[in-house]
Amino acid sequence: MNLVNILIGISSILLVAGILPYLIGVIKGTTKPKIVTWVIWSSLTGIACAAALSEKQYPTAILLLLSSLGTLLVAIFGWKNGDKKIERLDIICLAGAIIGLILWQVFNSPAIAVLATISIDLVGGVPTLVHSWKRPDEEAWLTFFLSFLGSLCTLLVISNWAITAFAYPLYLVLINILYTLVIVSRRLVLKQKLL
Repeated sequence: MNLVNILIGISSILLVAGILPYLIGVIKGTTKPKIVTWVIWSSLTGIACAAALSEKQYPTAILLLLSSLGTLLVAIFGWKNGDKKIERLDIICLAGAIIGLILWQVFNSPAIAVLATISIDLVGGVPTLVHSWKRPDEEAWLTFFLSFLGSLCTLLVISNWAITAFAYPLYLVLINILYTLVIVSRRLVLKQKLL
């Protein structure tokens, strides 16, 4: 087994293990996901997975497939206790996902689909980022941290630096470390205020 396969395996394990703390928190009722955000994330990573597969970018496709399945599980299990409100931003993000698919078909370019989905993903994650800031106790920082590590492992094995190969893993590295830092730092700040 070579280093590439080992890192892909580590990435996969981290992504699967990473979703577990969030799912456990959702099932216990201590983690309250913004359902629309998780559905958007699942849709967008699914689109990007298809784009990566169409370009034979298998490490990235594996990362995005596992991400898509994990976020879909959060949306399903979070349906009971999560925040189901649909706001204007959520509708815009869902429309953006559809636009990303249309752009891919019109321009016959998986790269455009990936860049469109990253942009939409960033905007679609704003409600969860705001929630993480306001109620960090209702978010599972470990999920985002393990996703950061898994995405970083994927970046390390990329040999073809096409947009469909590196853009989404790089984005996931950056956004997941941001979520982790916001949740952890806000918990510390709020804890200090209580003392």
